Amino acid sequence: KLVESGGGLVQAGDSLRLSCVGSGRSFSTHDIGWFRQAPGKEREFVASTSWTGVITDYRDSVKGRFTISRDNAKNTAYLLMNSLNPEDTAIYYCAADKETSNLRLGKGQYWGQGTQVTVSS
Repeated sequence: KLVESGGGLVQAGDSLRLSCVGSGRSFSTHDIGWFRQAPGKEREFVASTSWTGVITDYRDSVKGRFTISRDNAKNTAYLLMNSLNPEDTAIYYCAADKETSNLRLGKGQYWGQGTQVTVSS
């Protein structure tokens, strides 16, 4: 089970840090991905991290602004979002899978319920 938190209403240029807390011992052995879905749009990949946290990947539009990280001792993954703009408004989801390739394809073995991020201009 995954539970996201940290969303909210912010202004353009602000920052937010999302958290994804996993239950169970398997969290530390799964890759983690963050996804988002804006109103009327399909869910899209945002970022991923390997189970070690060493390998990360981002969609082009968030590179240099977003940072994904994890603390396996706390069963938690994070998404630090800086320089937010209205185009980042969406429900953000985290997912876990044994394979990063699955996450890159928008697939995941486990999914959270999402947290809303709204960026006003």
